[in-house]
Amino acid sequence: MLAFFVPTQAGLTMSVPFYVFVIVGLLAQMVDGALGMAYGITSSSLLLGLGLAPAVVSASVHAAEVATTGISGISHGYFGNIDRKLLIKLALPGALGGMIGALLLTHLDTPWLRPIIAVYLLILGVYLIIRAYRGLNKAAKVSHVKTTAVIAGFLDAVGGGGWGPMTTTRLISQNMEPRYAIGTVNAAEFFVSLAITIVFFSTLDLSHLSTILGLLIGGAIAAPFAAWLTKHLPARITMGVVGSLVVVISIINIWRYFA
Repeated sequence: MLAFFVPTQAGLTMSVPFYVFVIVGLLAQMVDGALGMAYGITSSSLLLGLGLAPAVVSASVHAAEVATTGISGISHGYFGNIDRKLLIKLALPGALGGMIGALLLTHLDTPWLRPIIAVYLLILGVYLIIRAYRGLNKAAKVSHVKTTAVIAGFLDAVGGGGWGPMTTTRLISQNMEPRYAIGTVNAAEFFVSLAITIVFFSTLDLSHLSTILGLLIGGAIAAPFAAWLTKHLPARITMGVVGSLVVVISIINIWRYFA
């Protein structure tokens, strides 16, 4: 059995089978590719649950995310889930916000941002659940896309996540069809992740190639299936699941901050 020794949270090392990293990458990408969010949250939670050191988890997830978002974006494009005009409006401002956040991260102490973002997303999540129950009965009127992208990209770099929940949730809350919101956000995330990773390249620990490679393989396997699932899921079901996921994540983040 192919296994690798990786640092743990206790400062020791342990042997982890390679297929475990593949499974983690597969599960995380299925969630992110189908719902437009939570790759980092899912993969980080699973890896930390295995006992890996936080530094290893952060470096591995950020490095792998560049490739997985690229594969996911191509898959969503193949299944027709991308609005190209919206993609440009999201990608460029999002990448700019991500680079600014990455550059300023070492000079900022921003733990107070997490509960504010969590409360904002909690409200949007509840709204989506209500919308899912009532059904789609309004035409899409998407606004403030570039502003949302800059803020989401900045927070993704500073807070270690938030691009998917903020952009996907906001677009769907503005009556955009979920498949296009999810597909376009996934495609735009490649440029955001790439910009952040370029800035952080000198500080990321890329020595744990087994973890990164496992996440990549799992994500590559899951991306096409997740994109296909997004295309075929009914809008009301997708909206309800996204809303529920956002509510759960927001409650957990609020509890962690105040606990």
